[in-house]
Amino acid sequence: MTAIVSSCSTGISFASYIQKSILKEIDNPSPMKTVKCLFLVLLLLSGCANITPINEMPSMILGEPAFYPTIAAHTDASIIAGSRVELLFNGDQIFPAMLQAIRSARKSITYQQYFFEDGAIAHEIAEAFAERCRAGVQVKILLDSLGGGNIPKDIPDLWKKSGCQLEWFERIKVFQFITPWELLNYNHRSHRRILVIDGKIGFTGGHGVSDAWSGNGRTAEHWRQTDVRVEGPIVQQLQAAFVESWRRATGDVLGDDAYFPALDVQGKVYAQIVKSSPLSSSFGTYLLFLLSITSAQKSIHIANPYFFPDNRIEEALINAVKRGVKVVVLTPAKSDHATTSSASHSGFGVFLLGGVEIYEYQPALMHTKAMVVDGIWATVGSANLDYRSLAINEELNLVVYDAAFAGQLEKSFQEDLKYSKKLTYEAWNSRPFTEKILELFTIPIKEQL
Repeated sequence: MTAIVSSCSTGISFASYIQKSILKEIDNPSPMKTVKCLFLVLLLLSGCANITPINEMPSMILGEPAFYPTIAAHTDASIIAGSRVELLFNGDQIFPAMLQAIRSARKSITYQQYFFEDGAIAHEIAEAFAERCRAGVQVKILLDSLGGGNIPKDIPDLWKKSGCQLEWFERIKVFQFITPWELLNYNHRSHRRILVIDGKIGFTGGHGVSDAWSGNGRTAEHWRQTDVRVEGPIVQQLQAAFVESWRRATGDVLGDDAYFPALDVQGKVYAQIVKSSPLSSSFGTYLLFLLSITSAQKSIHIANPYFFPDNRIEEALINAVKRGVKVVVLTPAKSDHATTSSASHSGFGVFLLGGVEIYEYQPALMHTKAMVVDGIWATVGSANLDYRSLAINEELNLVVYDAAFAGQLEKSFQEDLKYSKKLTYEAWNSRPFTEKILELFTIPIKEQL
């Protein structure tokens, strides 16, 4: 029971919520409490989605003409030209860029965030939103009710007083016991990160609002993060993802020029926004990863804090090595949650034996979710390479078809490797016996992590 936890980027999830409830009942057992524990476990295991099994994959080379329409078809996301994309590294770059954009808003701000907790940056962002609300800008804020559960009360109060509209994704209702079956949806969390200013400037990635994301990612307690800022036609797809989530949470349909203005060409980059929503039977992120891996010819560089993919992606990565592709995975040396770290480490052996290189980032928690393939294709977003992200959560990734952008991202990857330690099979196999025992407890609930 103690292993029922989450692999979401903050270590807070539906699974950990249920874990605490179960442990509370176990402390004072009784027949009724036993029944309650069983109900909670069934609730956890039933509130998930299943990816349709993938049997055959097309034989493609990344970059050939057929690759692009194939990706677009299976992710349900058009690849569009004319955008400008800028990488933002760590809180030192991410937060100042976001705050500058927020303060420039004239018509609308849409903001979706999984994790929001007390701290200096939380209050600075909150006040920036409030100031724009007081100036008459339409500000729509959508927080995940679990990941944003630690937001200090004075921030929602400030937003309400200033005229901002705050809504919550999948919040448990006061009288939830009347419709307990709706709790099954509570396992589906909104893990997306979206900020759109006036429908013209967008931000996405994997950061949360916490002082843990401040700094340069090279010191303890200040996480390593890569996000992106976008301008041009791609912003419309980012906004579309927000209004989809907003409609689901509120029933309101957002539109007009304040949210979807005409967008001019801002650059030469081809890009797409790929989103997953298991409640709508959409698993675009999973197929995005699988198609790009199976089409790789030279190299695959993956940075991800929670790396325990399913058997199909595992097979695809090992097969890539067999056909001569260099596959390098960068993960944190220490995770923000022991159980997710154990689940991830338990599967490293098969990758190491299969020729995949695994490095563990040493200075801080490495929270970047990015991948570069063959030096010409890249993605940055919210999705982890685990079952929860690929089959349960609402996720969003920006995909960029541009060698210069991919090269810049790969260069940052190589720089991170200087601060990382390469893991060998011998070192992995000789890890402490206590770690191996803990890993066993993650096996039954790996698909919830």
